[in-house]
Amino acid sequence: MTADADDLGQRLRRKPKQERSRERVEEILRVAKQLIGEKGIDGMTMREVALQTGGPIASVYQYFPNKSAIIAMLYEQYSAATRAGIGASLSTLKDIADVRDAADGILDSYYLRVAGDPAIQDLLNAIQADKDLQNMDITETRRQADLFCQLSAHLVAEGERERFGRLVFLLFQLAGSMVRLAIALPADEAENMLVDFKHIIHGQLAGFCPAGMDGKAQENP
Repeated sequence: MTADADDLGQRLRRKPKQERSRERVEEILRVAKQLIGEKGIDGMTMREVALQTGGPIASVYQYFPNKSAIIAMLYEQYSAATRAGIGASLSTLKDIADVRDAADGILDSYYLRVAGDPAIQDLLNAIQADKDLQNMDITETRRQADLFCQLSAHLVAEGERERFGRLVFLLFQLAGSMVRLAIALPADEAENMLVDFKHIIHGQLAGFCPAGMDGKAQENP
């Protein structure tokens, strides 16, 4: 999946207008991701990307001012796919139980995607190691949490939607850290960690009253 047009313009030194230029940018990104998966972030250099794409190094700098810009663009592509998955998971919600089940599915999909792709693992680690990119990660987490709330908050009592939004943002941020930890652990321990985190999510969601019901009346059922 490609990054959207606004993000493309923000990250690229020169915005590609012709099909050939867009294909060149996509090829640079494809090779960069491949190199990250094979050699790690340090092994992905501008020179190596140019070599692997069959062009002069100037043709890489023509679009990307530095290595961080490539990493940021790859992260934006990854994030766009993540948001698409969130939207699909929340497309048929009917009640809070559906929100809980959707949250479980989103967490499972996120874990499997990251655990199964070394390039994404290194990419996420690189994001956390760079302050500017880390700020971008926080902004993206908020964007994903806002999307989750946009598609599910109508099922929560109106007076509790602000708190719901704060909780969703916190859980999304914690989920990212938890998954990065889980993939570094033995499989059985990682599985238990996922189960435990789901229990935390379920417990938090259970504290919200359904839309249309008096929150106080639900405090002591």
